[in-house]
Amino acid sequence: MSTSSTVDRAFGAALYDTADTALDTAASLLAADPAADAELSRRGREFVATAWRRGWQPADVVRIVRRELDEAHVRLAAALIREQAPDDRPRGARWAAQLDGLPDVTPPRTDRFSHATAVLELYRLLLRLPVLEPLEVPGGPRREARPESRALARIRALLAKAEATGYPQEAEALSAKAQELMARHSVDEALLSAHAPSPDAPGACRIGVDAPYEQAKAVLLDAVADANHCRAVWNEALGFSTVVGFETDLEAVELLYTSLLVQAETAMTKAEAAQRAGGRKRTKTFRQSFLAAYAHRAGTRLRAVAERTAAESGTADADPLPVLASREVAVTERLDRMFPETTTTRLRGVDDTAGWTEGTRAADRAQVGRRHPLP
Repeated sequence: MSTSSTVDRAFGAALYDTADTALDTAASLLAADPAADAELSRRGREFVATAWRRGWQPADVVRIVRRELDEAHVRLAAALIREQAPDDRPRGARWAAQLDGLPDVTPPRTDRFSHATAVLELYRLLLRLPVLEPLEVPGGPRREARPESRALARIRALLAKAEATGYPQEAEALSAKAQELMARHSVDEALLSAHAPSPDAPGACRIGVDAPYEQAKAVLLDAVADANHCRAVWNEALGFSTVVGFETDLEAVELLYTSLLVQAETAMTKAEAAQRAGGRKRTKTFRQSFLAAYAHRAGTRLRAVAERTAAESGTADADPLPVLASREVAVTERLDRMFPETTTTRLRGVDDTAGWTEGTRAADRAQVGRRHPLP
């Protein structure tokens, strides 16, 4: 029997039938034929290439595999993506960064039957991936990798300190300074692009929104995106939001959302401890309401500092407000092309008064309004 025949028989038995008995039969066929390993790997690279044609990116695949399967499958997926990369076309800086960020863990050695079972489970998932909205503009310019700006490096450092400190006032000052720098950096980039021979066009990226309390987290991401001249659309079923905006603003959204989420979860843990000390049990509704209030309050403050910074950044020779307005129009047009139909989701489970109050207080402590300059 040829190696191709072995793989065809295994795929016919397992990939289109979700029964465990079918999976066992297929894994047994592959385990008994070591010569089929190369063909099995080649077929896997084809599944990865098909995922790219359906609009998926490396980080998306790793995220869905981790969500639906387990870490052994994540390692297998990362290895397949790396193997397929040399055969792929150049795709720009963000894609390259995702390849560099793949889990760098060698899959554990195991028996052939267990390995074949895991591979087939992964291929089942890859085969069923739906078509996503393409993030790359057909025929558009490809963004090349560029060194991180000094402003972004400083913003990253400030947010890392805000996440690490145990003192609310210090976290507040660090987060405030980071958002001011983000807003000014966005204005500077917008003015530079407006006078460039080939102005930038809006791009898009996907950011994971993980369970639990993914609704409240999606609201927080939406608030961060809105305050930084971007728009976000949440895909609840697949666990991510697509954020549309200019590259500098997308970088700011990724940094700030990740940091505020860490700060919110830290504050929520402390608030719950205080609630339990007062005799109240830890509840899901408390956490959901806490995060929803945090998102609402933080979003209000983010927008305020962004608007104030933009208004204060103008000079006699350069008014950023018309430039920012035209960029927001471009972002909206790109969003409408990608998502001609969207729906609004009502937050569920936000009915805990104590959770809402504590979440609002936590957002106030992480507020992003102006504070005294850091020494």
